[in-house]
Amino acid sequence: MAIDNSAELGFEREIWKAADIMRGNIDAAEYKHVILGLIFLKYISDRFDSRYNELIQESKEFANDRDFYEERNIFFVPEIARWSYIASHAHTPEIGKVIDAAMDAIEQDNRKLKGVLPKTFARPELDKRRLGEVVDLFSNIAVADNDGSMDLLGRTYEYCLGQFAEQEGKKAGEFYTPACIVRTLVEVIQPFNGRVYDPCCGSGGMFVQSAKFVLSHAGNINNLSVYGQDSNPTTWKLCRMNLAIRGIEADLGKQASDTFFDDLHPTIKADYILANPPFNLSPWGADKLSEDVRWKYGKPPIGNANFAWMQHMIFHMSEKGRIGIVLANGSLSSQSGGEGEIRKRIVEDDLVEGIVAMPSQLFYTTQIPVSLWFLNRKKTQSNKTLFIDARKMGTMVSRRLREMTEDDIAKIATTFTAFNEGSLNAAKGYCAVVSTEEIAKQDFILTPGRYVGIEEQDNDGEPFDEKMSRLTGELSEMFKRSHELESEIRKRLGAIGYEI
Repeated sequence: MAIDNSAELGFEREIWKAADIMRGNIDAAEYKHVILGLIFLKYISDRFDSRYNELIQESKEFANDRDFYEERNIFFVPEIARWSYIASHAHTPEIGKVIDAAMDAIEQDNRKLKGVLPKTFARPELDKRRLGEVVDLFSNIAVADNDGSMDLLGRTYEYCLGQFAEQEGKKAGEFYTPACIVRTLVEVIQPFNGRVYDPCCGSGGMFVQSAKFVLSHAGNINNLSVYGQDSNPTTWKLCRMNLAIRGIEADLGKQASDTFFDDLHPTIKADYILANPPFNLSPWGADKLSEDVRWKYGKPPIGNANFAWMQHMIFHMSEKGRIGIVLANGSLSSQSGGEGEIRKRIVEDDLVEGIVAMPSQLFYTTQIPVSLWFLNRKKTQSNKTLFIDARKMGTMVSRRLREMTEDDIAKIATTFTAFNEGSLNAAKGYCAVVSTEEIAKQDFILTPGRYVGIEEQDNDGEPFDEKMSRLTGELSEMFKRSHELESEIRKRLGAIGYEI
């Protein structure tokens, strides 16, 4: 009997056990596709079975009519791709070929998945005994709830992407942005109705969170038009699979492609642009794009693509467009390669709505400190910019990783709302509203700490003179003790023939 973990937070960990089974046989970059592919296959099979059982009660003819599945946004699953068939072959030498055939059959019956699903399960280096054990584990977990409303695959997919990102390290930046960063961008940008665009979309996290935002506000995800692209073919396929299972229609182009050299959406003017481009990308082909129409504010430097990404996004903003972008902190103050002049012109054009300095250790892939830039074509507060210093926010969830909490994200989003409504009160050490004139006096450097100041300390009631007398006395005692320790160390080293 299958274990129904649909209401338990431990469900993701059960799925991750499947990854552990494969861990000793292939590296993280490879078993990622094994596990995510099987999650996808098990989920659509469970959803199909649930709908099939409903229809068979009415008519066998209905049960084999694809239209009755498509109307519920359920993929039709051919018999050789159904989990019962796969499970029956779990402990045969042909299990890899069976799964590959299942993936191929699903693609043949569902055009939107053509060329997307992994079909490498039969390769010799994949241990078929362990693969069979993974199939067994999946057979004992009910992946799909009856109505699909709990977004189980999405939750599991996101959890596993995060786990794989930790395993893969630096390379994970190609496909994964921490969910708390994506949620922060989305809660500020509020992509409720219109065109959403990500020019370096990875596995589609920005689109998924945008859809969740709409649903959480009783909206209709069909009111979002999704556009994106990615240069990595494998990541592009992950995104296609991720979005397809959620019923998110997206135009990601016909293939993976470099955004700078092959813009797949050259005429789009997006209402919401969200992105986490590669940090400080170099080289990026600047010498071949020196006269590009996108460089309205200045030619980006050869050695860093940060302002190439930003200007590409500005070029694609609609008349009411908003941008949320993750950039390395160097973009806030760098003067090299003309970056300072580009930043100045963007500020003077009154596009920068807000800057948020984020805490460290948010990424599996890098320790580079980052900030969130928010740009707006229709700012409600003209010639003013909101600065937020969020570096003290977040909670350590492991020795190496920090996450922004829901309260942290809500606080930042609420601060932006108050700013846009004109009701925000500055808070030293946290936020400040700064005029463009004042930013100009700071040479258009946008580091939040420069503007928000230092947080006020609570007055403990001890008079200043008394406090200084007490502290200097304590310091004197520490100095005295340090001299005693120094003398003891010299004495002990001398006893064994060492002088310092």
